[in-house]
Amino acid sequence: MLVWVLGAALLSAMTACSPLKMLNALTPGGTFDETEGIAYGTDPRQKLDLYVPRHPRANNPVVVFFYGGSWNSGSRSDYSFVGEALASRGIVAVVADYRLYPQVRYPQFLEDCAKAVGWTREHIRQYSGDPQQLYLMGHSSGAYNAAMLALDPGLLAAVGMSPHDLRGWIGLAGPYDFLPIENPDVRPVFFWPDSPPRSQPINHVSQGAPPALLMASRDDDLVNPTRNTGGLALKLREAGVPVQDLYFSRTSHATLVASLSRPLRGLAPVLDEVSAFIKTNPVQ
Repeated sequence: MLVWVLGAALLSAMTACSPLKMLNALTPGGTFDETEGIAYGTDPRQKLDLYVPRHPRANNPVVVFFYGGSWNSGSRSDYSFVGEALASRGIVAVVADYRLYPQVRYPQFLEDCAKAVGWTREHIRQYSGDPQQLYLMGHSSGAYNAAMLALDPGLLAAVGMSPHDLRGWIGLAGPYDFLPIENPDVRPVFFWPDSPPRSQPINHVSQGAPPALLMASRDDDLVNPTRNTGGLALKLREAGVPVQDLYFSRTSHATLVASLSRPLRGLAPVLDEVSAFIKTNPVQ
């Protein structure tokens, strides 16, 4: 009951800064060691934080996480609860900032995300991570970022990688098929009304793409789960790509990612599903 009350209280406000900071304040620090502000590029926004399990074994799986915010807001410092959640399951977590609108537009923020993944693959062994067990994960617009890197080979090619270097990817409430753009805050990011079709993850699905775990809230009123999560899952299946799509009734668009935090894990088994997905996709 307490979890439900907390979830309801945060339901409409989770995208604001203060509720995220509250979740971080309630996040214990005993499960991980954090390294903050590692530069993966020269711009001040091109930095990432690492969350390493406190007692890591060798060759831990690695998740690079991208947060949401309509590509015009967000900070890695607001998502230490995500790093703690993953580290508590023996996963090395990388939470990356990337440049936002109006500083950049599509596809430059994706180029930043690719650079963060490239840095991770090159350096993560120094932090007990296994670059052969590399996953991408994101929420909302961050899930879009993860999807594009996993599905559009040209993005990772710029950093000497390909989607085949990923063991899989995880999307939480992601917009994968959103043309024509309705959100006025998002329109300039994608050059509306001339938004390019190549900007849509659903248009990059191909045989051999990495396995995917897609999760959404049934009553998401910001990103339609049927069109986006359901539509992408269907197209991936038709291409023969392993995919699981899950829908939860007690979460909203915002509290879906918040359910990774210790106070709200009773809202939905998001962390359990992420852990199970990673365990079922080991290195061959």
